[in-house]
Amino acid sequence: KDPLDNLGRLRDEMMRAVRLVVDSGIHYKRWTREQAIAYMLENTGMGEGDVTAEIERYFVNPGQALAYKAGMLKILALREKARKELGDRFTLGAFHDQVLSHGALPLSLLERVIDDWIAETKAG
Repeated sequence: KDPLDNLGRLRDEMMRAVRLVVDSGIHYKRWTREQAIAYMLENTGMGEGDVTAEIERYFVNPGQALAYKAGMLKILALREKARKELGDRFTLGAFHDQVLSHGALPLSLLERVIDDWIAETKAG
């Protein structure tokens, strides 16, 4: 693997973490717009214009950052479940096809889709 791939992954993880702090800071701790902007500027490499646009989005969409992280964690858990249950029959491409081919779904329905796919794949 290219070390730069890992650097990009770590940067994305950091951004998700900062967004979670900002979202909860705004809606739970009642941060001002200025506090949220200052936190994101201090903890990311983003420019002020980009930070301001993100902060405006979080003010009008409470929980948006949490939804991204929750979705990521659920998809990773479903992938690991499929990998364990299917063993050598698991392919990342087939898993991704299942996740993407059904469009936007609530996570509970996505879990059913993956469970059905696992059962069908096991049945042969």
